[in-house]
Amino acid sequence: MKGLEALGATVKLEHGYVEARADRLTGTLFCFDTISVTGTENLMMAAALAEGDTILENAAREPEIPDLANLLNKMGASIEGAGTDTIRIHGVSRLHGAEHRIIPDRIEAGTFLAAAAITGGHLVIDGVDPTHLAATIGKLKESGVAIQLGGPNTLEVKSPDKLHSVDVTTQEYPGFPTDMQAQFMALMTQADGTSVITETIFENRFLHAFELMRMGADITMEGRRAVVRGRTSLAGAMIQASDLRASASLVLAAVAAEGETLIDRVYHIDRGYERIEEKLVSVGANIRRISE
Repeated sequence: MKGLEALGATVKLEHGYVEARADRLTGTLFCFDTISVTGTENLMMAAALAEGDTILENAAREPEIPDLANLLNKMGASIEGAGTDTIRIHGVSRLHGAEHRIIPDRIEAGTFLAAAAITGGHLVIDGVDPTHLAATIGKLKESGVAIQLGGPNTLEVKSPDKLHSVDVTTQEYPGFPTDMQAQFMALMTQADGTSVITETIFENRFLHAFELMRMGADITMEGRRAVVRGRTSLAGAMIQASDLRASASLVLAAVAAEGETLIDRVYHIDRGYERIEEKLVSVGANIRRISE
């Protein structure tokens, strides 16, 4: 919102709604207070059609940023530096249609890597970009999981006989992604030893920990840190998903648990996964989606 105002928009909050107005935005120099993926994407799109030049500093560097910039450039935009912390945009008067193939979803791929690890499984995962998964792969390997390339866009993952506890701190890309924190916490409940998971990106992102504890996990929260003591036996329970990645972590815990687990409010998961239950069923999981 601050960035849109810097570009010339009038932004106000009224009756719980954000209202923004502008005839045409004007290029500016804007520095993000904190790194924001969605903020970078929104201002990059807005500046593409603004009058004049815009420079975005302290911009996010996640792979989705240059992917969006590539699409916008194909549509007639003029964007340089996407994927670095400084992005330069020369505003154009209009955009046109283009054809573009979206990059693989690194968080979906990471979730399936964790699924293989938590179940003692062996999976071959196609349609991935391993370069986008370096931090996730590194932590999984540190815990004992075997991961190797099966091709330029294929990863083969094998769970070890015994998982080792690993400490994790979420960071902006290329660090360990906050969107893999919940899945990794579920995995650490099945690892030998004590792991400390530190969340630096979002506040209140440990709600899934309470549901994992209902299943038998031994987790203690200390502000932005969660201490996970493994290995604990997980048992099926009635649990509730609080957000998208929490949903994924609870599904992973459920397939590794003894007995039946019922996960409520699982509609969150559809925001980030396409038919996740069908994909897991295809490799041996026993999952059924219940429609009310």
